[in-house]
Amino acid sequence: MSRWQRFRSNRRGYTSLWIFVILFGLSLCAEFIANDKPLIVRYDSHFYFPIAKNQPETVFGGDFATPTDFLDPDIRRNITSNGNWAIYPPITYSYETLNYFSQVPNPAPPSWQNWLGTDDRGRDVLSRLIYGFRLSILFGLALTIVGVTVGIITGSLMGFFGGKFDLISQRLIEIWSAMPELYLLIIFASIFNPSVSLLIILLAAFGWMGLSDYVRAEFFRNRALEYVRAARALGLTNVQIMWRHILPNSLTPVITFLPFRMSAAILSLTSLDFLGLGVPPGTPSLGELLSQGKGNLDAWWISLSTFVVLVATLLLLTFMGEALRDAYDSRKAGLMSGGRS
Repeated sequence: MSRWQRFRSNRRGYTSLWIFVILFGLSLCAEFIANDKPLIVRYDSHFYFPIAKNQPETVFGGDFATPTDFLDPDIRRNITSNGNWAIYPPITYSYETLNYFSQVPNPAPPSWQNWLGTDDRGRDVLSRLIYGFRLSILFGLALTIVGVTVGIITGSLMGFFGGKFDLISQRLIEIWSAMPELYLLIIFASIFNPSVSLLIILLAAFGWMGLSDYVRAEFFRNRALEYVRAARALGLTNVQIMWRHILPNSLTPVITFLPFRMSAAILSLTSLDFLGLGVPPGTPSLGELLSQGKGNLDAWWISLSTFVVLVATLLLLTFMGEALRDAYDSRKAGLMSGGRS
C-alpha cells in the first residue's frame, strides 16, 4: 500500500485535509465573499466593477467626487432602481468597513446585517474572521517554508559532515536557543514598525532548530549506508550525494513535521497579536479579535466565534499531521502489507 493510500485510509485525516483545503481556498477569495463593494454594477447602460476599481460617487448619482460608499442608502437606491442593478458579495462588509447604520451601540450582537455581530469599532466580525483566517494560514505557510528550508540545510550539513563541524554547530544552536525569544520580540517591536515580514523573520530565526535535529539524525544514519558508499565510489560530489540520495530518504520527519509546525506558527501569531506585539493595528487577525473579546466580556460573540475558528483550524492540522505520521510509519505499513497477504 502506497503512502497516499495509507493517508486516505485514515478517514479523519483525509477528511480534515479536504475541509482545510476548501476553507483555505474560500479565504483566498475573501474579496469576493466579504466586501463592501459590489462585484458588478450596471448603471445607465454601463458596466462597472467596483471590486477592481472604485469609481467616484458622482458616477452613480452622488454629490461628491469621493470614492463611492456603496453602503450609503442613497447610492444603493440609485444603482438598484430605474433598470440599474448590482451584484453584491454574500457578506456586504469588508474587514475594515464600519457599520454606520447600526441601530444598537457597538459591539453589536449578531443580526441579519452582521451575522456574527460587530466588534467594538463597528466592524463585521465574520468578515474579519475570514480575512484573519487567511492571514493566519498564509503566515503559517510562510513561516513553515522558511523554517523547513533553514532546518533542512543546517541539519543536513551537520549530519553529513559530522566531526568538529557538527560539534561546533550544536554548541552554537544551544546558545541561540537559550536566547529569550519573547523579550527579543518585545525589543524589536519597540524599535521597528510592526509588520508581517518582520514577524516572519524573527520567528523563523528560532523556528528551524527543532527540525534541524531530526534532519541531522537522519543524515547521520543514512551517510553510513551502502548506497552512499556506492555513490562515493562512482565519483559523485558531496552536494550530489546529499541532494540526490540522502535527502529523499530523510524527508519522513520533515513531511510529518509540517502540519504541527503550521499549528505552532498560527498559535505564535495569535499569541503575539493578543499581546499587541504582532501585526500592525487594524490588520484582521484572530489574536486581535481574542483581545477584543477579553476587553468586551459582555460581547460573547467576538471571543466565542474566534475561539471556534482557532480550535477548528488547529484540530484540522493536528488530524492531518496524525494521518501523515501514520502514512510514513514503516511499522504500520508492514502490518498493512502483512494483513493483505
